[in-house]
Amino acid sequence: MSNQNHNQDDGHGHDHGDAFHSHAPAGKMKIAFFLTLVILIVEVVGGLLSHSLALLADAGHVLTDIAAIALSWFAIKQAEKPSNHKMTYGYHRAGILAAFINGITLILITIWILWEAYGRFQRPEQVTPTWMFVSAGIGLLMNLNLGLGMRKEEDINVKSAVLHMLGDAAASAGVILGGVIIMTTGWYVVDPILSVLIALLIASGAWRIVKQTVGVLMEGTPKEIDLSKVIHEIKAVSGVREVHDVHVWSITSGKNALSCHVVLDGDISIRDSQQILEDLEHRMVQFGIGHVTVQTEDAQHPHDDSELCATMEMAHYH
Repeated sequence: MSNQNHNQDDGHGHDHGDAFHSHAPAGKMKIAFFLTLVILIVEVVGGLLSHSLALLADAGHVLTDIAAIALSWFAIKQAEKPSNHKMTYGYHRAGILAAFINGITLILITIWILWEAYGRFQRPEQVTPTWMFVSAGIGLLMNLNLGLGMRKEEDINVKSAVLHMLGDAAASAGVILGGVIIMTTGWYVVDPILSVLIALLIASGAWRIVKQTVGVLMEGTPKEIDLSKVIHEIKAVSGVREVHDVHVWSITSGKNALSCHVVLDGDISIRDSQQILEDLEHRMVQFGIGHVTVQTEDAQHPHDDSELCATMEMAHYH
């Protein structure tokens, strides 16, 4: 029996054009880039006027955010490009690569903050808090506005950029709180203590981003999909006798795909097999799988009973 390849979008019917095209929020990232540039300028000026090493360090953090946002902006624009003969899935993985780099950058920032905090435990810095409050306050408000305004976006690049922004907001809040405590008590060691807490907050989010992007790049099963339930649903389709070589993966965040081989009755008509495939595709929508590729076979076609290709391949090595 011949192979049948079907692509389905989230609605009804088939989308044989750019099944993975999305209108990512490139405009929001553009705004975020220029507003973050303003934050950088404000914090550098404020750090120089107040002689605050903490504020200058936070400005360095903002500089890495500008690079991260620019990278995400570029990746989102790349993902909007249509697929072609060389990139049949389009450029969505550019976004995943950018998010992975952002996550690694956040981990490096965490290490840098911890190193700086260690130095300040040894040699606390004296600062003039007035300009420190003004500059950090502007950074806090702008980063909160940007981060909270985009926190519901599903694109993994936006999520990683939002994490950068909220990390900056937390850092700015720490600078303000540290300034208040230093001004009222003269306890300068509060600055490195807050820096460590901020670093741990950033590291936690960064690790989640890295894990998610590595999972996509390794074409792992998306964490929200139970593969056993997918296989059970395929077998529940009337006319399907068996299924094997099942693969479920993500092209990019929120864009899942499936490929499998299904065994049908060898005497079934082409029209009936088409109905079976359409039923299978519609059942996959509930799992968030919008791109389905199915190879149909009859019982005489040589195949292993294993549902997973990896299991079959391992069997050949024993």
